[in-house]
Formats: sequence, C-alpha cells, structure tokens
Amino acid sequence: MRLRLPEERPTEPPTGYKIAHPVLSQDGGRAGFTGVSLGGALPYGVLDDARCVYGRRHRAPHRRCDCGFHCVHDRTAAEALLCTEEHRAAVLLEVSVLGAYIRFEQGFRCARQRVRTMTVGPCVCGGAPVALADAGWGRPGWRALGPACAGCVRGRTSLSPAVFARLAGGELRVRTGRGGGGHPTAGIDVGRGHPATGLDVSELAAEAALLQARLDWFQTQLARLEERGPKG
Repeated sequence: MRLRLPEERPTEPPTGYKIAHPVLSQDGGRAGFTGVSLGGALPYGVLDDARCVYGRRHRAPHRRCDCGFHCVHDRTAAEALLCTEEHRAAVLLEVSVLGAYIRFEQGFRCARQRVRTMTVGPCVCGGAPVALADAGWGRPGWRALGPACAGCVRGRTSLSPAVFARLAGGELRVRTGRGGGGHPTAGIDVGRGHPATGLDVSELAAEAALLQARLDWFQTQLARLEERGPKG
C-alpha cells in the first residue's frame, strides 16, 4: 500500500525564510540569488521554479529526493545561519511558498517560490553597507556579490541595493542594516524593483551614497599619487 501525505490548501501562500548569496549576471543585466548549500549550483530569480540539482527529470519537490526550494518557518532560525563564518556575507530572504510543497518540522520544500524581501547585513568590516560588491567568486555566468561599506567598495564591480532590486524585478524589496556588526533584524528600506522609468527618492539616495563612496576612494588614490611626486 502506498503511503500518501496529507494535503494542505492554504488560502494564502505560506511564508518562509532562508539565506542566500546575491548574484549578478556576467553581462550585468540580471540579478538573482544562489543557495548556500545543496542548490548553490543553480542560481534562481525572484520568481522561479525549482529544478532537481541531480539532473533528474522528476518534478520538484520529490519525496525521494532533496530537490525543491528549501526554507524555514522561523526568521530567527534563518538568521542563526548567518552567524557561521562561511555565511557572514549572505543575505536574509523572506519568501512566499508557491506550488506544491512538502512540510517538515522546521520548514518547507517547495516547487516554486517568490522572494519578497532581501535584508542585507553589514560589510565584513562592520560598516553600514552602501553597495553589493564583487565577492571574489561566483558560478558560471554569474558573479557573487557581498555587502560593502563606503570604505571597502573601492574599485570593485558593484551596484547599489536599489539597482539590484530593479535588475532582479518582481517587486523585490531590499532592506539594509546600519552596521555595527551582526546581521540586522531590521534595517532601512532602500528600494523595490519595479518597471517604472524613473528613480524614486530612496533609490536616488542609495545611488548617491555609492557614487560618494567611489569618489572618496578615487580621491584617496589621487592623494597618494600626489604624495609620491613625479618620477624621474
């Protein structure tokens, strides 16, 4: 006799929490996320369908496989994962669980998800983030990004959180912390991805902060060159 799991038919999509690394496509035209464990090899968008990481043709999530988007019920449980050394540069995601899903003790494994909110933690130095900058690693066709403050962004490939939200699309809301160490449980709302043609006030403020950080870095480099004086 085949055991069947009980079915749920919620009136609204359940909410889950997870951590991930933001990524930027090689051509700079798209933004998304990559997982921190099993699904790290398959970057995904704000609204996306799960695929089997083992290349099998069954639909995700399959009862006899680990495939599907994973998330936990409790925000605090997801934030706890950010304390580990390898996950300090990850971001916290709030997602809507869509499609078929399998419920387990701590969360869900689902066929489809929508990322609603991304919370960006402090820079590795503890400063408040003004940008998502090249983290020095990535996946084929995708460059991983990490939070960077005004002093650490320097000349790295980077973009403001507001622009990341715009490239990611799907009305993604982005929040950033104020720095001071530790991942934020609350932060500043810096933008929502949307198809509008203009930038709103929060997006302009985020862009101005990033431009100021770049200007400060170039001025520092110029001052060092002037101190050295002409060669010869």
